[in-house]
Amino acid sequence: MSNNIPEYFGSRVFNESEMRRRLSESDFNDLQSAIDNGQGLDIALANRIAAAMKDWAVENGATHYTHWFQPMTGITAEKHESFIRPDSEGKPVMQFSGKNLIKGESDASSFPSGGLRATFEARGYTAWDPTSYAFIKDGSLYIPTVFCSFAGDTLDRKTPLLRSMQALNRSALRLLSICGNKDVKKVTPMVGAEQEYFLIDKKNYDRRPDLLYTGRTLFGAPAPKGQKGDYHYYGAIKPRVMSFMQELDEELWKLGIFSQTKHNEAAPAQHELAPFFENANAAVDHNHLTMEYLRKISERRGLVCLLHEKPFSSVNGSGKHINWSFSTDTGVNLLDPGNTPAENAQFLLFFSAVIKAVDEYADLLRLSVASASNDRRLGGNEAPPAIISIYVGEVLENIIDKLVAKEDYEPDADTEIRLGVSALPSFPRDSSDRNRTSPFAFTGNKFEFRMPGSSLNVAGPTTVLNTIVAEELRKFADKLEAAEDFDIALNRLIRHTLRDHKRIIFNGNGYSKEWVEEAAARGLGNYPSCADILPRFTDERFIDLYTRHGVYTAQEMSSRREISLSAYSSNLKIEAKTMIEMVRRGYLPALSSYTTRLAESLAKKGCGLMEKETLDILNTLEDEAYLLVCKLEKELSEVSSISDAVNRAEGYRDRIIPVMDELRATVDRAEPYVDQDFWPYPKYGEIMFDV
Repeated sequence: MSNNIPEYFGSRVFNESEMRRRLSESDFNDLQSAIDNGQGLDIALANRIAAAMKDWAVENGATHYTHWFQPMTGITAEKHESFIRPDSEGKPVMQFSGKNLIKGESDASSFPSGGLRATFEARGYTAWDPTSYAFIKDGSLYIPTVFCSFAGDTLDRKTPLLRSMQALNRSALRLLSICGNKDVKKVTPMVGAEQEYFLIDKKNYDRRPDLLYTGRTLFGAPAPKGQKGDYHYYGAIKPRVMSFMQELDEELWKLGIFSQTKHNEAAPAQHELAPFFENANAAVDHNHLTMEYLRKISERRGLVCLLHEKPFSSVNGSGKHINWSFSTDTGVNLLDPGNTPAENAQFLLFFSAVIKAVDEYADLLRLSVASASNDRRLGGNEAPPAIISIYVGEVLENIIDKLVAKEDYEPDADTEIRLGVSALPSFPRDSSDRNRTSPFAFTGNKFEFRMPGSSLNVAGPTTVLNTIVAEELRKFADKLEAAEDFDIALNRLIRHTLRDHKRIIFNGNGYSKEWVEEAAARGLGNYPSCADILPRFTDERFIDLYTRHGVYTAQEMSSRREISLSAYSSNLKIEAKTMIEMVRRGYLPALSSYTTRLAESLAKKGCGLMEKETLDILNTLEDEAYLLVCKLEKELSEVSSISDAVNRAEGYRDRIIPVMDELRATVDRAEPYVDQDFWPYPKYGEIMFDV
């Protein structure tokens, strides 16, 4: 591979420069106009675009094409079709029509629909998303698409995301126009998704049924060396890992993905990749590709990439921090503090809208990151708690207090930008510390949503952020449009919004018991488990919000509720069944064999303090493990037969998880007492320090 990155960056992407080169100027302009105005494509134009796209793909080694979509499974889906068609003489020719480009068909009954479709109603459609570039991978032309049922119901993550982007654009443009900024024609949400992951040796992965079936270790005593006092974080990257990262960068760069940062994370075997900001739709597609290549390249190198939120107990889990802002087509980040009073007023207006949105729809944000795997991560080891709050830093909080109280704020000349307007005080640039326990933090010119888990589709939380902010901007526009004196109304709106929603701002320790009590006193929600929050999908106020902005229909919201509840229960059922298998086929036989060896040794020696005490401990733990695995089997049989989705999820939360945790603790207590040759599965030390 050439060291000249600009030479091959985006070489596998049918991007704007490639379209300009292969399409006529009028066709290119017509395509851009259709994208900008949300209009359909004329079939003749679609045919010319498809021909150009096919020629480019074939020249670059593609033999097939696929409509690439994001069903509600949590991963992407694809069905590959060859370009080859027989001509009139039966000879092969390469063809690809506008119809092939624009529309595809899939068996919709094979994907989760949450009751939107009966299982015998199979037809579903994929439709080209021209706002996301097509690309080449593994000899196929990949066409990003949306996915819907025969009746037009959305069955994917991309469609609601695109709708939410339109909603945010509408509300933001309206508010900017009222504020006198009429040059802006488009506002786009921008996302940068940091991706954390673990790399382990495949030979250890293959010997752990729990990793194979669930993506996390269901058993495992902590290694003598964990992450405390370790020099792994930001430390020198091991040669084998560095070689993997270099190949990953090259593959992502070919796909036009701005992979920027790579480093060791806090836990042993944990690492992180971060891209540049880009429009939210592209960011979602690119994060899916990033996760795919993390897995693919690791396998080629005898490694396995773990994207589970909590693959190992007692060390950090893996998140996917979503850095979110929104920018104008004139190049202005609306969350970037300005250098003039007018710019500062605009910033405070949009900033306060986000504060209000997060406060009023905190439960919806919690819903967007809810999964059984993320439940294991939230609330410890540098992951934020389940209580939504916003971190702004002490300096900005002081500014807010002064603004609300109508008091002048005197900035620190070393860290502040003075604007000379007491009603709209100056704002610090990166003058605050960071808070790793904060779920939602303002970091200078963007918000960082730290709750999403590492395996999550970025589209979910981004759709929520876009929609709730669009709603508050709409309300702001209503108030300012009716104002007799705009300046007075603007100041009052900002001040009253920050005053009324200051309860969501918290700069302290999110792990403390005191915060849990204080959050309850403030009226903030606390939902530690998916079973606590998932039924809220169909709250009337959430349905009203989404239908008002055209993001979801009420039926689509109901389907998401059913899909999420089913996924939660299914995930825990697989984990419980895996635990039962590992205990019955691995741990109990190992304990039995080793205690038999100890008993035989004790009988031969006639005495032996080590053998006697160890035998007593392991016999007790073996009996406990046996009784617990029997209890887990019984509870699992009863809970899995519950027909109501909510009651079943609550059963897994209240009856299955406690027994699983107790069974794990029992087996893990036995691990240090058993000879290495008898223990059936690789231990934490082998897995986490063997790369």
